[in-house]
Amino acid sequence: MFTDDHNAPPINPLPPVVWVLAIAITGVELALQGAEHKLFGGPAAVGWRLEWITRFGFFDAVWTWMLDSWRFPGEHLLRFMSYLVIHGSFSHALFAVVFILAIGKMVAEAFSSLAFLAIFALSGITGALAYAVLLDTSIPLIGAFPGIYGLIGALTFMLWMTAKLTGTSQTKAFTLIAFLLGIQLFFKFVFGGGDDWLADIAGFATGFLLSFPLSPRGGERMAQVLAKVRRRR
Repeated sequence: MFTDDHNAPPINPLPPVVWVLAIAITGVELALQGAEHKLFGGPAAVGWRLEWITRFGFFDAVWTWMLDSWRFPGEHLLRFMSYLVIHGSFSHALFAVVFILAIGKMVAEAFSSLAFLAIFALSGITGALAYAVLLDTSIPLIGAFPGIYGLIGALTFMLWMTAKLTGTSQTKAFTLIAFLLGIQLFFKFVFGGGDDWLADIAGFATGFLLSFPLSPRGGERMAQVLAKVRRRR
């Protein structure tokens, strides 16, 4: 039976931190769309996307240079985070925002705003590191998806813990990540997609592991896991 609540908001409210992240990505993409459609910036603005990818994207060659020279300038360290808000197209950015609004709401409400930001940011950093270490490529890493997969890792942790508490199948908690990675691998091998799925996997693993200490009562859960590991030795 449905009830009318005239005081209820027309849409489910989102934690402010989720809005901030979604608006940041949307703002960057709208600026690039405006430039590409010659709404502002003049003729040179058409090339802004390529210029911003070059300036803010994450490049394996830049990471290799930093290691070889043992120099870590701030403008290049920033790439570990800035690549997360630069996307290759409008649809690329749109899908990122949709995922952030949907999954970010659940994670931010179940954990905290600070934990949400930590999971997204650290998953993005780990994803970039995995991309640099595991690959030798000139293709830049861009887009929010390593961070989003970190949020998926946190959501998977929530489903996994719920399954443990209710005694239901724990493998079902990993259905979403298996489905998403399956789609990515399908497009890679059938249509020749990129290797950024490696960064996504690293982001997912980071988000899942960070959920132990960052989730409510996370320290207690971490202690339980460590106790089980010790008993198996």
